[in-house]
Amino acid sequence: MPLIEINFDGIVGPTHNYSGLSLGNLAATHNAGAASRPRAAALQGIAKMRGNVARGLAQGVFMPHRRPAADWLATLGTTPDGADAVLLANAMSASPMWAANAATVSPSPDTADGRCHLTVANLMTMPHRSHEWRETLAQLRLAFADTRAFAIHGPVPPPFGDEGAANHMRLTADPGAPGVEVFVYGTGGGPFPARQSRMAGEAVARRHGLDPSRTLFVAQSEAAIAAGAFHNDVVAVADGRVLFAHEQAFADRAGFYADLRRLMPGVEIVEVPADRVSLADAIRSYLFNAQLVTLPSGESGLVLPGDAREVPSVRGWLEAMVAGNGPIRRLDYVDVRESMANGGGPACLRLRVMADPATIDPRFLADDATLARIAGVVEAHWPETIDPAAIGDPALWRQAESARAALLDELGLGAAL
Repeated sequence: MPLIEINFDGIVGPTHNYSGLSLGNLAATHNAGAASRPRAAALQGIAKMRGNVARGLAQGVFMPHRRPAADWLATLGTTPDGADAVLLANAMSASPMWAANAATVSPSPDTADGRCHLTVANLMTMPHRSHEWRETLAQLRLAFADTRAFAIHGPVPPPFGDEGAANHMRLTADPGAPGVEVFVYGTGGGPFPARQSRMAGEAVARRHGLDPSRTLFVAQSEAAIAAGAFHNDVVAVADGRVLFAHEQAFADRAGFYADLRRLMPGVEIVEVPADRVSLADAIRSYLFNAQLVTLPSGESGLVLPGDAREVPSVRGWLEAMVAGNGPIRRLDYVDVRESMANGGGPACLRLRVMADPATIDPRFLADDATLARIAGVVEAHWPETIDPAAIGDPALWRQAESARAALLDELGLGAAL
């Protein structure tokens, strides 16, 4: 079967809460202390996936991680019932829902050995994310266990921060032909950390056996990071031959665009001018954290957060764009407000893997019926609300454990994860 792009979304876990753990993520810090709605959050994510299935796109899922992260707390010499409030909040985070940070993926047409390579992200910059990689790696090794088709790599070691596909783009005129892989890194961002190291990207490119002549390392602009673009996918996204980016996304946009046009003459760059949509409006709306997809018709479409429609400058620019003759022809809005309130839009929730579905563990693939089954588990077991002050309640831990177990059992993964 030909290679197809599959979007693997993270199921929003039952401990989804607003503890404000992510410095530089303006939505997360702004909503710190608010009550969250884990059940609604998970159902919103499932509805987004069902919409993509209805659009003719292939869909996969990743499971929530164990929470509290007792093994991580043990490495710090404590336990869930002995940890202080800060450590416990870091151990209760449901951030694995944002699968764009799970790994960096290079499809088989780009790699020296003709396999799809995945390197799990180390996420070392933020404590609540730094312990994710072990469980993520276990899922990657299970879902993509066919070593004839996949090569799975452990994390790049510290101190080289790697945040996965959120800082990686691939462009190609033909999905089955070699593409241009773009690793975006940060050098500075005012009061906020630059989370992606250039050296991490270079290490991943070497591991994946990428052709150096078709691999670009591009600096994110300090202005974008300082404005709250903690990952590249908050200001730029690519798919097929289309790059969709804010004018201020990159430190040297002219140099990057020239390199891209040299390597891929047919590339179509859709740039949003800063005088039409400010960085602040782009980040507030998560305009660029949309899923840029190729529809079965061959047209490009954007799956956007509903928030993008509510910012006048963004809505006006999008309407003018689709009224024109550009490559992006369709806009679909989805409600992912619970994820957005913690700083993750539609693109944050998914990891793109180009592969033959027959080579993937079918328990990680999802059609409409599977998503309906998952929704049934969520409705029955996920907490309706969580106040951050309640994350130390052992009753919540027990509910989270039983909810996750019910989901794994429903999908036949209980013994494996």
